[in-house]
Amino acid sequence: MQMALGAARKTPALRNLIAVLALVGAFLVVADAAHATTPGGLTTITPEVEAPTEETGPPGKATLVNGRAIPPVNAPPAVKKVIAAANKIRTKPYIYGGGHARFWDSGYDCSGAVSFALHGGGFLGSPMPSGPMESWGEGGRGRWITVYANGGHAYAVIAGLRWDTAGNTSGTGPRWHKSLRAAATGPFAARHPTGY
Repeated sequence: MQMALGAARKTPALRNLIAVLALVGAFLVVADAAHATTPGGLTTITPEVEAPTEETGPPGKATLVNGRAIPPVNAPPAVKKVIAAANKIRTKPYIYGGGHARFWDSGYDCSGAVSFALHGGGFLGSPMPSGPMESWGEGGRGRWITVYANGGHAYAVIAGLRWDTAGNTSGTGPRWHKSLRAAATGPFAARHPTGY
């Protein structure tokens, strides 16, 4: 070994080869730490996962920040999921019939947007037009979620914010609004999911 190191000092190519071999050896030691061997002899790579960070606002009412709703800290998990689902489509355009054939769509109409949000919380298994929403769930206003529907329009109030495709000043489509007053006209049936 002493002879090889002495020769390496005299030969730059051999010196570079030894340096490369040392780096490869160090890499293999580090890479091996990321592998876990199971009792059956299978080798798996453990993925790096970020710690979950759930952003919440003050208790009681959702907060609107740059067009995105932040659920209140005391909201039930299903309500937080409804808000998270709605946030996913909050910049999509209005498309008549959008969200009716499938939940994921290129744009949404009023009931398609409400359906998408409710589906996120596990309250709907398939999209629903506004007319049938008049008899969906329980009658009256809910504590966390209220769907307002008639034969021509539907919107929801979720944790104190209005989720609606009407009444936008910057384009149309599903958006959050601080005002709870409907931008559309007509009498609405108020409905809510049981317990919410």
